[in-house]
Amino acid sequence: MNPIAQKETLAAEKPVKTLSVDDSLFLFNRELSWLEFNRRVLEEAFEDVNPLLERLKFLSIFSTNLDEFFMIRVAGLKEQVAEGVNKTSIDGFTATEQLAGILEKVRPLITNQMSCLREEILPQLAGEGIQICAYKDLKAGEKKWLDAYFLKNVFPVLTPQAVDISHPFPYISNLSLNLGLFVEPDESVHHSNLRHLFTNRRFVRVKLPPNVSRLISIQGSETRFAALGELIAANIRYLLPNMKTSECFLFRLTRDADIELREDEAGDLLRNIESELHHQKRFSFPVRLEVEASMPEEMIKYLTGAIGLTEQDVYRIDGFLNTPDLMKLYSLNRPELKDKPIKYMIPKALQKSANIFDVLKTRDILVHHPFTSYSTVTDFINEAAEDENVRAIKICLYRAGKDSPIVKSLVKASRNGKQVAALVELKARFDEENNIEWARRLENKGVHVIYGMRGLKTHSKVALVVRHENDELRRYVHIATGNYNPTTSRIYTDLGLLTADEEIGADATDLFNFLTGYSYQNEYRSLLVAPVNLRERMIEMINRETKNKSDGKDARIIVKTNSLTDDRIIRAL
Repeated sequence: MNPIAQKETLAAEKPVKTLSVDDSLFLFNRELSWLEFNRRVLEEAFEDVNPLLERLKFLSIFSTNLDEFFMIRVAGLKEQVAEGVNKTSIDGFTATEQLAGILEKVRPLITNQMSCLREEILPQLAGEGIQICAYKDLKAGEKKWLDAYFLKNVFPVLTPQAVDISHPFPYISNLSLNLGLFVEPDESVHHSNLRHLFTNRRFVRVKLPPNVSRLISIQGSETRFAALGELIAANIRYLLPNMKTSECFLFRLTRDADIELREDEAGDLLRNIESELHHQKRFSFPVRLEVEASMPEEMIKYLTGAIGLTEQDVYRIDGFLNTPDLMKLYSLNRPELKDKPIKYMIPKALQKSANIFDVLKTRDILVHHPFTSYSTVTDFINEAAEDENVRAIKICLYRAGKDSPIVKSLVKASRNGKQVAALVELKARFDEENNIEWARRLENKGVHVIYGMRGLKTHSKVALVVRHENDELRRYVHIATGNYNPTTSRIYTDLGLLTADEEIGADATDLFNFLTGYSYQNEYRSLLVAPVNLRERMIEMINRETKNKSDGKDARIIVKTNSLTDDRIIRAL
């Protein structure tokens, strides 16, 4: 039993009365706790009460979550081990022990995921007329059609990469899908000056083009598909004509995706992040190798040796490698296989008024997404951009999305002569490139852009609108738990507050002055701001409810968090 599993057993057996908040035995390991969260996501895929395509979506989310977990959390632990770091986490375990615990838990999860896909989801989809057909089982006419499709739409973009002393093992990009095969020696080559090139057995890699759909409609069918990898494998003779080849097998590599910034040395944060992203794409170290379960050991050993991984880094996938590629099926027009669409509501107060500022003068509005339409928020920013009495708009953008109406409104506001300031957090993980693009676009349109703060990541979701009314300026604020992203607002549950409260407005002003000009504020009237006062105020409120309970008074603590890792707040709870 690994040390983490042993500790969990001891924790379960230890009487509650002996609990000590100073004992790391009662702190859950962050990485294993996250895996338990992802297990909960996977469990939704097994629930028959969920519509079939929603269950497929949960399998996809599980995979995407796991990709990010390996790219960031596992990669970080591996780096600690490689550098000989022996520091323990707050729950008392070294990086090596945590990796062992992860390995023990994650393999059964992947096995269960593939079992669900093979034995439940795909057969039930087939029962609904939606099929992913094996190439070998297709009729001759269907194969002929697919082969013609391959030659016209796939073959021209493929590049076989053989490995020998003059062709080094190719760089395998992060999360790319690849076919691997061996080419046998060929003694039938006629040209004497080429014969020496074909005397040895060699490995060949073919990268699946990311801009070609993984699921190919068979003869234009909307419900029957062939897998791209199988189609390429079936037509490998066109890539390697007149050559004897082994069977082709899919593999996929996960690399470290954490960006390390030495911000104290960075002259320009944007250019520094761009440089790190470029470096990461070419030089990030490998973390995980996923292979088809049928891949022979010879090829697995070859790949691990060439890539620089070990057997414990290999995950044999007995099913569809990279489940998110199946989400093309979710776009099918089969509403009976999906959740009923949410009927988004508009707050009654806004239904009766053409001007959001007139409403906010008299009352606050609490919005609860996804049930409240996100147009409530986008309209707030857009009305501010168009209102001739608005003097300034300030906003924090963490993940704005690809085609952001919020950003378009900010550009409009700048064009309309308003003062517009936007903090665009360039360090938002996996959104760095997107946010760099938005930052540049906003700057080019005259918006004052801040790239975040040195040594800190700005998670604030706050917008401040300053409006001229009755010979004075009045502040309107939107503060929320969710990103300014209409797409994700339909997926995640978040709360937002629209208000003209003077204290909140003053706090928002102080906050933006700090973010843009380092105007340090050591206390706020209403807002809880990390790292200034959030932890202290949370602990004060926890202690207050604890005392109320001990005094026989009503006491309650209700907290909803993405994750809880602050040990002082954990101990207070």
